[in-house]
Amino acid sequence: MKSQWITNAVMVNEGQQQKGSVLVREGKIAGIYTGEAPAEALAGSELIDAGGKYLLPGVIDDQVHFREPGLTCKGDIYSEARAAVAGGVTSYMEMPNTVPQTTTQERLAGKFALAGQKSLANYSFYIGATNENIDELLKTDFSKTCGVKIFMGASTGNMLVDDRAMLENIFARVPGLIAVHCEDEAVIRKNTELFRANYGEDVPIACHSAIRSGEACYRSSALAVELAHKHNTRLHVLHLSTAKEMQLFRNDVPLSQKRITAEVCVHHLCFSDADYERYGARIKWNPAIKTAADRKQLFESLLNGVIDVVATDHAPHTLAEKQNTYFKAPSGGPLVQHSLVAMLEFFHDHRITIEQVVEKMCHNPALLFGVKRRGFIREGYWADLVLVDTAQEWQVAPENILYKCGWSPFEGQTFRSAVTHTWVNGNLVYNHGHFDESSRGMALEFGL
Repeated sequence: MKSQWITNAVMVNEGQQQKGSVLVREGKIAGIYTGEAPAEALAGSELIDAGGKYLLPGVIDDQVHFREPGLTCKGDIYSEARAAVAGGVTSYMEMPNTVPQTTTQERLAGKFALAGQKSLANYSFYIGATNENIDELLKTDFSKTCGVKIFMGASTGNMLVDDRAMLENIFARVPGLIAVHCEDEAVIRKNTELFRANYGEDVPIACHSAIRSGEACYRSSALAVELAHKHNTRLHVLHLSTAKEMQLFRNDVPLSQKRITAEVCVHHLCFSDADYERYGARIKWNPAIKTAADRKQLFESLLNGVIDVVATDHAPHTLAEKQNTYFKAPSGGPLVQHSLVAMLEFFHDHRITIEQVVEKMCHNPALLFGVKRRGFIREGYWADLVLVDTAQEWQVAPENILYKCGWSPFEGQTFRSAVTHTWVNGNLVYNHGHFDESSRGMALEFGL
C-alpha cells in the first residue's frame, strides 16, 4: 500500500478547523501536521493536494438496508456500498430484514462473508430479534456485531416483535446495544381501517403520516425507553420523527454517559408532509415524514444534543414498486450517496456548522457504538477520510445516481457541495467519479 501525503487541507475534527496535512501509511493515519511536515516522514509518499478543501473523517451510517441476500433487484452490498463511498460514507451498519432474515448466527456470518467479498466500505450487521430467537441473540459477539435490531412496529420484512414478555426478556438479558424501530402496531391498524373505510385501496400517499401517526411513534418509543430504564439496557432509538418524542431523551449528560441514545435520519430533516404532493411514494418511509413543526423540533434537538446522530435508513426499492397505490407502494428510499451533501446544505444555509455535521455523522456514531479506531482524524486511527469541495455545485440526475434502483428523492436538486475523494482504510477508493475497486472494506470492531 502506497503512503500518501494529503496536503493543503482544512481538517475538520473534534470541533475545530485546522489547515494542514495528513500522512497515511499502511492504511492508518501516521501523522497530522499543522505546520511543515518533516521531510523524512514524507519520503516516498504520493502527494495529494487538497486544494484548500475540507478533509473530514469518513461518515459512519448506523442504519442501512442493502437488501442482500434475497432482495437484490432493489440493491446489493456491492452496489450500495459503492454508492456510499461516493457520498463519503466509509462505514455502515446493515439491517436484518433481508431474505432470509438475519435472525441466526449462521445467517449473520453469511452476511459478513458476503461483505468481505463485495463491499468497498467498512461494515457491520445487526442480528434481528423475533418473538422466538432469544437464544440466538444471546450468542452474539458484540465485539464484532453492532447490535440487536428490534422492530417494535411492523415495517418492510415483517419482523414485528409484539410479545411483551419477549420484549422484557430481550431488554433484560441482551448485554449489547439494542436498536429499535418504534411504531405502535395497534394504533397503525386502527388508523389503517379508518382510512381504508374512507378511501378503499386508493388512499392518498399524503395520508401516510396520519396512518403511521405521531401517536403511534410516541407510544412505542415511550415503551422502549420505559423497558430500557427498567432493565438498564443500552438502547438506541432509530429514525425519530416527532417533536413529542424528544421529551423522552436527555441532553444534560455527555454521550459517553448515556444509556439511551437517539437518532434522526436525513429525510426527516429535509422533507415534511407538505412534500407528499410533489414526491408521492418516493418519500414514503416508516416512520412517516411528519409536519414542518416536527421537522423544526427534530433539527433543534439535533443541535442541542437531545439527538445524538444522523443516519439515513437507506432502503432502496425499484421505481416500479414505488409507483404503486398507497398500500402496495413499499416504504423506504435510497440515501447513502447524498446524505453528507444534503446535511451540508444546512451548513450553507448557516443552520449548522460543518463541525457539528462531523460530530453527528462521524464522531458520535463511533462513540455511541464503540467503534474502534474510526470516526476521527487521529494518529493511529484507520484512514477513513473524505475530501469535500463546498464550492462545487452539481445537480442530481439519473446519469450520476449510483444506487442499483436508479432513482433518488433528490433527483433534480442542486447541491452546493461535492465529495471529491474518499479513502477507506487508507485506500483512495473514490476520486472525482472514478473508483479503485482493488481493495475491500473491513469488518468494524467494537469496544472503545
